[in-house]
Amino acid sequence: MLTLVQRNDNRKMSMIREITTEKIPIKLWLDDIEDTALQQAKDIANMPFSIGHVAIMPDSHQGYGMPIGGVLAMVKCIVPNAVGVDIGCGMCSLRTSLTHIDQEQLKKVMGIVRKTVPVGFNHHNEPQPESWMPDINGDLKIVEQEYDSARKQVGTLGGGNHFIEIQKGSDGYIWIMVHSGSRNIGYKVAEYYNNLAIKLAPQCFTEMKDDLAYFPEDIIHFQEYYQEMEYCIEFALNNRRLMMERVKEALTEVCGDTGFDMFINKPHNFADREQHFGHDVIVHRKGATRARKGELGMIPGSQGSPSYIVIGKGNPDSLESCSHGAGRGMSRNRARKILDLAHEKDQLEGMGVIHAVRNRKDLDEAPSSYKDIRKVMANQKDLIDIHTELTPLAVIKG
Repeated sequence: MLTLVQRNDNRKMSMIREITTEKIPIKLWLDDIEDTALQQAKDIANMPFSIGHVAIMPDSHQGYGMPIGGVLAMVKCIVPNAVGVDIGCGMCSLRTSLTHIDQEQLKKVMGIVRKTVPVGFNHHNEPQPESWMPDINGDLKIVEQEYDSARKQVGTLGGGNHFIEIQKGSDGYIWIMVHSGSRNIGYKVAEYYNNLAIKLAPQCFTEMKDDLAYFPEDIIHFQEYYQEMEYCIEFALNNRRLMMERVKEALTEVCGDTGFDMFINKPHNFADREQHFGHDVIVHRKGATRARKGELGMIPGSQGSPSYIVIGKGNPDSLESCSHGAGRGMSRNRARKILDLAHEKDQLEGMGVIHAVRNRKDLDEAPSSYKDIRKVMANQKDLIDIHTELTPLAVIKG
């Protein structure tokens, strides 16, 4: 029988509820988690090396193996699928010196960006300079195998929920935000090591689900995966940086001399060595952002709702984490089936947003396919403070 510990909203901690029926507790910052995502949270809570408690962020929804918006600490153990197939996926933001940009300028800027930043499955025709590729230190066999292809993919957006967005900040300035990951090189690393963990499981470890196969720290594959994962995290950062350079160039070409400052980068698919619960642990964040005390981060809404620059509060209950976005309110297939294309376009155009909803296949990224970002933000007021609210002006989607 499910045991819930309800939290009073008047208390200092605004965590919504706590489940105490599993091997370790599950602390949730939402009250509307889907059954499949909740079962995944229970699965990771019951893994043999899990410690402390599992934290589920307010944007959580079903993932593969581990729910998106999940935070998991493990002792001397790493789970490739608790990082995910887009290793190092994350966001970066940059404040410009501009305080105004009109619609015609925005259209010109986005037109230039579309010519210089490949989206979807597209990549550059020519390899990008090696200066955009992280150095290879050690024996990184999958990275080395994919290196030449990755040189054509660095500085490309990808698909799904990845975006380039021009925004107007509540501080009066124009901002740039980019969301993307490690492209095919991250996928190949994730695929190889998850399959290897599954293959090794019968001879090395206790019984486990294939989508939560893991490596204990005392076998060589733990370190091999960790090093390749770290490379992909750095590659994903360089990928976002190069796209950001292309947007900066476009803004400068259209708007004249423009200054840029306050660069922020935050991955939300990664694992890292940290200290929690009095132990050295490996914290896995899958669709969750680290939010240490005083640490700046980003929480985007949708192309029709605000995004936020936030300051972490370092809450130990969430393992110093917060949401990575609004989170999906419905599956991609359901959004394409039930949402009204004309309504979604009218809503965006009424806001004056140069948007990316052009036909039915784009409805999976329409504003109505996402959760209410304001509710998501309210549910994590004990995790972050809002630094700047960002209103969307123009969006490119993969």
